[in-house]
Amino acid sequence: MKTQTVSTLLREGVSVLERTGLPTARQDAEWLLAHLLRVERRALYLEPERPVAPEAGESFAGLLARRRQGEPLQHLLGWEEFCGLRLQVTPEALIPRPETELLVEWALEILRGSDVSERHGLVVDLGTGSGAIACALARSLPYVSVLGIDISAGALAVAAENIRSLGLDKRVRLVRGDLFGPFTCLEADLVIANPPYIASSQLGTLPAEVREYEPRQALDGGLDGMMLHWRIISEAPAHLGPGGWLLMEVGEGQAGPLARAINETGAFKAVEVRRDLSRIDRMIGARRR
Repeated sequence: MKTQTVSTLLREGVSVLERTGLPTARQDAEWLLAHLLRVERRALYLEPERPVAPEAGESFAGLLARRRQGEPLQHLLGWEEFCGLRLQVTPEALIPRPETELLVEWALEILRGSDVSERHGLVVDLGTGSGAIACALARSLPYVSVLGIDISAGALAVAAENIRSLGLDKRVRLVRGDLFGPFTCLEADLVIANPPYIASSQLGTLPAEVREYEPRQALDGGLDGMMLHWRIISEAPAHLGPGGWLLMEVGEGQAGPLARAINETGAFKAVEVRRDLSRIDRMIGARRR
């Protein structure tokens, strides 16, 4: 039996994934093989003729088969990087996206420019999912406490593991609930949310690896895609302290109607909209009067 090496396995893996039309075939094959061999991706090219045990080759073939079927790379690896943190991901929670890192950057900009460092401010992360936003903010700002709320017990289990592994247990608290449901008044310095924003009728148009492997509850934004955004806008004023901020990620074409809704509450100052790297209006924010 011919001895398998790193280079032969990698070559075969790239070929398998390319035949499915996957545009990231080489990168995905590299990630999967490096994950299996417990090395960095670059190490695959430092020792290309390193022998690989037959069992490892079989495991690699299994991972490639699952990737060919559309299973997300992040689920196969078990993690995703977000704001410089390696976070556990499972099918129970939405995979963190690069666009949401921009929302975190905006939140950091606001909090660093405020007086929260003097009074240990509170941030509320609605629909915390994997805890990505909560962990990124708590790691960057040691003087804030973060409350992550989610209706999904499965997602909260993922978030709890990420919080524990990053040593943030003392400053990030998790509560199961429907948005602000468990609370009457929080007096938060900032409420941040990345709610589902895909209209129910559009879920079938999503890529298969999103549609079939990520939780529908984290994708389905109802009839117009903004079902939870409307609720957050109406409920947030009661949970924000004076001058507190509301930040939300939104879908394409949603910033306009949501900005009007925020203005109509009379509880907020002028609304600001920011774009993502594709120049799409992706984030909306407003400060409580």
